[in-house]
Amino acid sequence: MVYIILAVIAAFAVYAFIENKLLLRVRREELGGNIKAVHLSDLHKRRFGRDNSRLCKAVEMESPDIIIFSGDLVSRTETDFSAIKRTLDSLCRIAPVYMIMGNHEQSLPSEMQKEFLQTVSETEAVLLRNETVSIDIKGRDIAVCGLLEHYEVYKKDGGYRDLEKITTGSITALLGEKPGGEVLLMAHNPFFGEAYAEWGADWVFSGHVHGGIVRLFGKAMLSPERKLFPKNAKGVYKFGRTRLLVSAGLGKLRLFNPPEIVVYMI
Repeated sequence: MVYIILAVIAAFAVYAFIENKLLLRVRREELGGNIKAVHLSDLHKRRFGRDNSRLCKAVEMESPDIIIFSGDLVSRTETDFSAIKRTLDSLCRIAPVYMIMGNHEQSLPSEMQKEFLQTVSETEAVLLRNETVSIDIKGRDIAVCGLLEHYEVYKKDGGYRDLEKITTGSITALLGEKPGGEVLLMAHNPFFGEAYAEWGADWVFSGHVHGGIVRLFGKAMLSPERKLFPKNAKGVYKFGRTRLLVSAGLGKLRLFNPPEIVVYMI
């Protein structure tokens, strides 16, 4: 019996190593459109080859029309962004890249945050901080909006109690009224799908929850806020005509929840 237990533990450890160090899966979602969007999120400190060459090659093979990075490209403890710059440069050679800041970029020390912003500005990636740009893809006029919510949505007074909520009013206060036409909203936090829908987004790209960190029987187990069974952790969620598109992300420790690139036809 002892040998069986040890064998199970060893097998479990080997799988965890493979999942966290080697796996990179592509999830595909057919949503009825003619635009191919690649969704990346929550890379943190994970690297897929030198300068994320394996990640970039996998994205390139998809020939996307647009690349969305929905926050936490880096971790709050990072001090060297040179590999991130080269990663963004590689992605921008594939397709236009639009990105937002997640809670980790928000909580970078002030000097490191300045360096991060400078690094991104030296690439062709478009970082939106409560800003909107209009683009044309395959004859469709799309307003791309990047939400930078208050940090107290994620952490307040050093803890996770009584966190602020994202509401239609707070989105309007930060981004303004919904633009006319088709709207693609990048919003790092996926917990507020109803508010994003009420504001008027057609497509919402989110991450943050890392798929629930551990997934059992297809269910998310834990959120970064230390909450069990978080909602909207991975997949496509419908709120009226709004589609909330949530990536399980690429980095951080995970179990039965491989890092993923998501490819949508929107």
